[in-house]
Amino acid sequence: MKVNYNSNPKDSKSYDTSRLREEYLTDSMFIEDEIVSVYSHIDRIVVLGVSPTTSSLTLEDHIDSATFGVDYFLQRREFGVVNVGGRAQVKTATGTYTINHLDGLYLGMGTQELEFSSLDADCPALLYCISAPAHHTYPSRVVKREETNLIQLGDSTNANERVIRQYLHPDILPTCQLSMGVTSLSESSVWNTMPAHTHERRMEAYFYFDIKPQQVVFHFMGEPTETRHVVLRNHQMILSPSWSIHSGCGTQNYSFIWGMLGENQTFDDMDFVDMDAIK
Repeated sequence: MKVNYNSNPKDSKSYDTSRLREEYLTDSMFIEDEIVSVYSHIDRIVVLGVSPTTSSLTLEDHIDSATFGVDYFLQRREFGVVNVGGRAQVKTATGTYTINHLDGLYLGMGTQELEFSSLDADCPALLYCISAPAHHTYPSRVVKREETNLIQLGDSTNANERVIRQYLHPDILPTCQLSMGVTSLSESSVWNTMPAHTHERRMEAYFYFDIKPQQVVFHFMGEPTETRHVVLRNHQMILSPSWSIHSGCGTQNYSFIWGMLGENQTFDDMDFVDMDAIK
């Protein structure tokens, strides 16, 4: 398990490219027949990439629960999944869930014996997962892509026409603090989340996908008056502390999964940055 520590914005100002990537970026969230796991001290988020092919993967075989001081991983945590690959099956001690491409899944606190498998080895599942500390058990359920909240934002004039699908959101289902969704940019649009914002009450993680070969996304981060950029490629994830902006511009259109943990789940609780103030 990769461990990331929290950082002070005053220190982050001095980071060079290598240090920025070391502190915030995970180069690849998917390794065949492995579970990639990242634990960050920023709100104690755990991000996982699960890539089963011909055999299933059991969560407890890849994560040592003793690291978290519990008997099993989700004893005091909740769990969200979005599938960016082929059809998948997720088994638990109390139920079995089938999730298609771009379907989501929520597993409540107390869920045990997680096992992940692909239903077609020629088109394996790619399960992007986020886990957050929890205080209450809410019902587990699949969230179909067509069941998500659909929000259309931006326009072609500003090259930021995009569709947001809210999966784990109070209007869809209750969670303790975890929110997840997918943003997809229209053809010829390249900007996301600009004008930029921060939200002091929530951190965020971005996972970029549908980035075509030989294309990249320039992800912008840092305090509004001390911005930095990190170049991201397909299936890479970057953490965003609550004090940092989180915006991107691609060489072509792309998609990303956003996941948030923190004090509230209000989608528009943002501290917007005036375009004249950003540096």
